[in-house]
Amino acid sequence: MVLLNEDTFEEVGYLRLTRLNLIAAVGVVLIFLVAIVYVLIAYTSIREFIPGYPDAAMRQNIRQNAMKLDSLEYEQAIRDQYFDNLKRIITGEMPENYMNDTTGLVNQQEITFLRSTNDSLLRQQVEEEEQFRLSVLDGDQVNRHLYEMHFFTPVNGIITRSFNPMEGHYGIDLVAAPNEVVKAALDGTVTISTWTLETGWVIQIQHDFELMSVYKHNATLFKSVGQKVAAGDAIAIVGNSGELTTGPHLHFELWHDRAPLNPVEYIVF
Repeated sequence: MVLLNEDTFEEVGYLRLTRLNLIAAVGVVLIFLVAIVYVLIAYTSIREFIPGYPDAAMRQNIRQNAMKLDSLEYEQAIRDQYFDNLKRIITGEMPENYMNDTTGLVNQQEITFLRSTNDSLLRQQVEEEEQFRLSVLDGDQVNRHLYEMHFFTPVNGIITRSFNPMEGHYGIDLVAAPNEVVKAALDGTVTISTWTLETGWVIQIQHDFELMSVYKHNATLFKSVGQKVAAGDAIAIVGNSGELTTGPHLHFELWHDRAPLNPVEYIVF
């Protein structure tokens, strides 16, 4: 292939074409196109236009339906057991216990657990660490202590969606100014600093007294896992990342001993 100047017909350049060169060129172009398509499908919302690909709402419905189906199967088994036992009672037979029945097990042997030296040392260490923890107090004392703690407001904004565990919303949504800085609510250690498909950039901080705060849908994160933060430290920027979002906002959650708390009851927004 010779390249000529259209006006002077001067030879500008040439390219020797062979079967191997054509195959290599076509292969490189195909690989480049495949890589572009893969990146667009894997990291953009274009994949939702693919027939049969579930979006975030559909995946959430699938999980909820799976849990409901599991509960229905369990209730169905209990109902079948009830009617079978009722039939046995009417016919004069003895009812049977199908659920959690251990009377039919044979060759039952009594198991004796021996306490090793390492187990005794670990037990002593845990007892010493738990001696002055507030988690061993009753619920009223723990709640009173939480109300007396000074929480730092993560971001000043307007609450657009309130705390509603019945709908699976375990926090509050705060709409703030663009590029607003998200701050840590309490002193603690970052345990999660990552990106998820549904909630975007997420950061989670573990605090004292079994408290944990979660910040979702951020534009960028400033802290990594294992870093210590103080109350009021900048940890992220308010964003609109993730599929489960309708605009720039911060989804803030507050947990205590694996139970969600209403942040409005402890923090002034």
